[in-house]
Amino acid sequence: QVQLVESGGGLVQAGGSLRLSCAASARTFSSYAMGWIRQAPGKEREFVAGISGSSTRTYYADSVKGRFFISRDNAKNTVYLQMNSVKPEDTAVYYCAADTLSPFIRGLADFGSWGQGSQVTVSS
Repeated sequence: QVQLVESGGGLVQAGGSLRLSCAASARTFSSYAMGWIRQAPGKEREFVAGISGSSTRTYYADSVKGRFFISRDNAKNTVYLQMNSVKPEDTAVYYCAADTLSPFIRGLADFGSWGQGSQVTVSS
């Protein structure tokens, strides 16, 4: 239903910053809650950050709170993840995801549309 394309991943040193972008093809982008989900090999998926359709509310996992910031530009059909003060444990594939059934932030299982993922590697 929604095509999502991530960009901005790569290699970064601990303490540095990265900004991930996700471009969406959607007629009603502002009607979808958006999120970033990461997965590292051998680890569980983690719902890192979420943002409601109107940007009124955000969600952050405790592991990234105060370091990562999610935002969206509905005019550009784009969602961002600003990653600051990155740590080696942030290394993962980061997926952009859309909850096409709700403008409100629900949970990981409710994100039905996913991008292809973007690798973020943090070196120590």
